[in-house]
Amino acid sequence: MLYRSIGRKVGKLKMKRKQRIHIAIDGPAGAGKSTVAKHIAERLSILHLDTGAMYRAMALKALRLGIEPGDAEHVLPLLPQTEITVENKNGIQHTYLDGEDVSVLIRTPEVAKGASDIGVIPEVRIKLAESQRQFAQEHDVIMDGREIGSFVLPDAPYKFYVTASAEERARRRLAELREKGLGMDKTLQSLQEEILARDYTDSTRAFAPLVRVPEAVMIDTTDMSIDDAVNEVLRCIIAGE
Repeated sequence: MLYRSIGRKVGKLKMKRKQRIHIAIDGPAGAGKSTVAKHIAERLSILHLDTGAMYRAMALKALRLGIEPGDAEHVLPLLPQTEITVENKNGIQHTYLDGEDVSVLIRTPEVAKGASDIGVIPEVRIKLAESQRQFAQEHDVIMDGREIGSFVLPDAPYKFYVTASAEERARRRLAELREKGLGMDKTLQSLQEEILARDYTDSTRAFAPLVRVPEAVMIDTTDMSIDDAVNEVLRCIIAGE
């Protein structure tokens, strides 16, 4: 019943506004925002864009070239010669770096840290935000990242801030790595320290930092199942104007 109601509401909203449906989800690493966004996209039959994957791809390119992702002097020359695109295949986002599908390669702790470091560079955020806005102009989309509601899609009618405790986020990350046979040298404590360090970098950068805009609905997933979080977002959308 909930999904039928939200489907009808989205249809009416599109007819009334004569514009794309945009849902912005922001939040720190490991809070579950991408997972929630994927489920919402499936329920609403709209596309999901994981913007963090684009920053990971940019970081991967720098790392491959022996460049520290946070080294603006050497990263900036890469921007004009770098193409990062995304494609939805059977509901799964594939991220391409200069034509290569790097969807699996970007899911390592090293690249994750690199994404946070490279995201501090304003020119990188501006370049990728332009691509993200273009994607939104062409599609009904739910987009998740760090500054979607504040910088990328400030006019999105639905905004959410998905978070969780650092300990829970580290626990989820460790389970994910173990499932993939990765990060065998990582411990819960070391991952929690990495997450807190990334939170600090993301929230204190001078340009387009991680922030919860006043109109964003807070969703704390620490003690929530995925279904509970998804249903809460959908209820908020139904209740919205």
